[in-house]
Amino acid sequence: MAALFGSRVRKLRTAAGLTQAELGVRTHVAGTRIIQIEQASGARPTLELAHALDAVLGADNLLVDLWPYVYREAFPDWSRRFMAYSERAVDIREYAAHVVPGLLQTEDYARAVLKVGRTLGSEEQLEERVTARVGRQERLGALDRPELWVVLDESVLRRPVGGRAVMREQLACLLEAAAGSHITVQVMPFDQGEHDAMGGSLTVLTLPDGSEVAYTEGAHYGQLIEDPDEVRSFSLTYDRLRAAALPPLMSLGMIRSVMKDNHRGANVPSRSERRRLAQEQLQQSGGRQLRGGGGRIPRRRPRP
Repeated sequence: MAALFGSRVRKLRTAAGLTQAELGVRTHVAGTRIIQIEQASGARPTLELAHALDAVLGADNLLVDLWPYVYREAFPDWSRRFMAYSERAVDIREYAAHVVPGLLQTEDYARAVLKVGRTLGSEEQLEERVTARVGRQERLGALDRPELWVVLDESVLRRPVGGRAVMREQLACLLEAAAGSHITVQVMPFDQGEHDAMGGSLTVLTLPDGSEVAYTEGAHYGQLIEDPDEVRSFSLTYDRLRAAALPPLMSLGMIRSVMKDNHRGANVPSRSERRRLAQEQLQQSGGRQLRGGGGRIPRRRPRP
């Protein structure tokens, strides 16, 4: 994609009758930077430079539209494949062990997360990554939006990423998102104890043809799973996670409690009480009762 981007820049520049040095002057970069872009060598173009090149060369957003694909090439092949699967998924199920999933992050929260553990050459690169992450959230508002089910470890709520103000805004964003009929948010409380996904995050994607892929991630690694038998195992793990988590309404109550800084004194219901309330909620919505321990929770019906 970097080579394709460079080829388009070269053709547009030639058609405009500009030298590489002249194009550099007009886009406020060195002529050698234009050479690197056209030859797909050196650092990849920034989003800001893609906009500048588009404007100077009259490319009608062609270069800006190509930029996300160039950006992705900085990621490993398996990571790019996972991003491509995510964009096509009709159902997304995520368990987040450490931070709010990218699809539900606010801009300030995303910025705080992306600053950690990454080697960034500049603030500009950081902002590009924030823009790319927040931009992927647009699909949640599209006509072909996926069903999103998120289980958050309780630690995700209690860790003030970016500071208290940023975290409060992020929690408010979670509450707002969960009001949509296509998004469900649950919390896995500390008192639940050990579970099958401890130590890492898990995502299971359902594709338009009904097939599934899974993705697991830790602090310094990620793995895409495409083997059907392995994916079925991870799908079952996810069903057990959401069966063990607080029911959706109680989960939202815990989020509100954390927002009000009352979480230290919050009274988390016992497991038996949570199960009773979950049964009532499912019966009220016409759902099936939970089966003991690891039963599957039916997908929430769309609101009329």
